[in-house]
Amino acid sequence: MKNSETTAAQNDSPAGRIVTLVEPPIGWLVIDNEPRRNAINLTMWQALPDAVATLEADDRVRVVTVRGAGEATFVAGADISEFAEVRKDVKTARAYENENAAAFDALRACLKPTAAMIRGFCMGGGVGIAVSCDLRFASNDARFSIPTARLGVGYPAIAIHDVVKLIGPSRAKDLFFSARRVEAEEALTLGLADRLMPAQALEDETRAYAATLADNAPLTQRAAKTAIDTVSGDLQAADWSALEALTNACFDSADFAEGRTAFLEHRAPVFTER
Repeated sequence: MKNSETTAAQNDSPAGRIVTLVEPPIGWLVIDNEPRRNAINLTMWQALPDAVATLEADDRVRVVTVRGAGEATFVAGADISEFAEVRKDVKTARAYENENAAAFDALRACLKPTAAMIRGFCMGGGVGIAVSCDLRFASNDARFSIPTARLGVGYPAIAIHDVVKLIGPSRAKDLFFSARRVEAEEALTLGLADRLMPAQALEDETRAYAATLADNAPLTQRAAKTAIDTVSGDLQAADWSALEALTNACFDSADFAEGRTAFLEHRAPVFTER
């Protein structure tokens, strides 16, 4: 990681932590539990929503990017070592799943574009985090798996919905039923990854993509993200007036005037999210 302007650790503990780093225009959300291949424990799940909110509220951040600490692994799933205590029966499992759902919801609902930067293992809850993001950039040594069928775990329905929405029901059933590992090239074919690149180029390419997004109009991106998420979901529940309001806000903005003027003046626009 390059030098960051801001560092904030959420629920810092020797057993793992969620860290936020701001390197404009990127806000990094780091899953930091290297001794356990960045496995996520309950305390870390609980810290995720606040970490997303911190980055979403920072005006310097145009893209929220999730990564694992170190250079070897994205997220090797939930921390199974604590399951005997925090996921030992229906009651505790429900409470645990509520924390999962809140973490996934926070990423899914983030108003800014989100991306998962994936290298090495992306398993179980790591897949859940990745598919909650808008985009997934992966190294060519990345490996994906949802091993719940080998553990007897009931995967949260809302997280299953994210997987099905991304890759389709038959492919989702294959991954959940078999618990098999998927190599990077197949993940790209399935739709679990949007771009593949050599591991040594992953961070630089992610930064370059974030810079591209930062040059474009945030209000347009927000309106497009909300519309795409809405029309790819339950159309009966769609709030069309809210979508129209987001589109109208683009046309009423100073950024729209700046975009028109910059085009006519043959220069790059400078957008201010106003």
